[in-house]
Amino acid sequence: MTTGNIFNIQKFSLHDGPGIRTTVFFKGCPLKCPWCQNPEGISLNQVLFRHSRRCLGCNSCLESCPREAINMTSSGPQIDRKLCDLCLVCVEKCPAGVYEAAGKTVTVDQVVEEINRDSIIYEESGGGVTLSGGEPFFQPEFLMTLLKMVNKRGIHTAIETCGHTSWQNIRQTLDYTDLYLFDLKLIDPGKCEKYLGVTGKLIQNNLEALVKANAVVQVRIPVIPGINDGMADIENISKVISDNGIETAELIPYHNLGTAKYRDLDLEYKLNGIDKPKTDSYKRFEDIFTRAGLKITCEVEEYND
Repeated sequence: MTTGNIFNIQKFSLHDGPGIRTTVFFKGCPLKCPWCQNPEGISLNQVLFRHSRRCLGCNSCLESCPREAINMTSSGPQIDRKLCDLCLVCVEKCPAGVYEAAGKTVTVDQVVEEINRDSIIYEESGGGVTLSGGEPFFQPEFLMTLLKMVNKRGIHTAIETCGHTSWQNIRQTLDYTDLYLFDLKLIDPGKCEKYLGVTGKLIQNNLEALVKANAVVQVRIPVIPGINDGMADIENISKVISDNGIETAELIPYHNLGTAKYRDLDLEYKLNGIDKPKTDSYKRFEDIFTRAGLKITCEVEEYND
C-alpha cells in the first residue's frame, strides 16, 4: 500500500486553482526559499511546533517528557531540539495545546477518502484537488498513485510545483493532471543559488518542457521586495515566460504572516524587516510585462500601499 508524508489537508481553498478546492500539502522540498510560508513542509520528517503563548504554566510537559528535553523559562517552555526524539508525549499531555506535531504518514486511500467527502462541492463550483507542499514531486510515487485515483473519479487535478525535479517525474503526471501551478521565483543563476539553493536551470527547462507537452500551465510569481522586484529580475522573468509562449502570469504578494511558524519551530526567519510589496513593485511588473506582450493577474485587487 502506497504511503506518503503530508502536513495538512485544507478544505475550501480558493487560491489554488479554479473553483472551491481541497489542497493536500506534501512534506519535503528541494528548495530553501527564505520567504517560505510553510517551513513545516520543508523537511520530509515530522516536526514539532511549540506555541509558548498558550502555556498555562502547569508543568505537565516537563513532568512527562521522557527525554527531559523541555525547560520552563520566563517566556514559556523551551525545547532542546537535540534531545527531543519526537515521541510526542508532550502533545498528548499538554491541556492547552502548546505542542503540535506537523507531518504524518498516510495512505493514498486515506487521502482519497477525505477528498471524496467534498466531491459535490467540486462539481458545483468547478473546483477539484490541488497537490501542494512542500513540493509534491519530492514524493513522486505517492504523488502518482494519488493522482491516478483522483483522476479516475473525474475530479479536476492541479499540482503546485517549484519545478525543481526530474523531467521523468513530471512527464509521468501529464495524463493525470489538468493544471500545473508553476512557481517562477528567480532567473539569475547567482540569485537562484543564493536564495533557492539551486541554479534554477532545471526549473526553466521543466517549464519549457511542460509547455511543449501542451500541458495547461499557470505561472505564479511571488513578489519579494528587494529580491525579485528589480528591473533586471522582472525583465528576466518576463523573457522566460514570453519565450515559452505563455501570455499571463499571476503575482503572489509577499507577506510575513508565517514568521510565527519559524519562531514556534525554533528556526531563524531570515527576511525580518522586509515589508509587503509597495505599489512601485507591482507597477514595475505591469510595465515590463506589458511591453513584453504579457498580462498579469494579482491576488490584490488594487495596488495600494
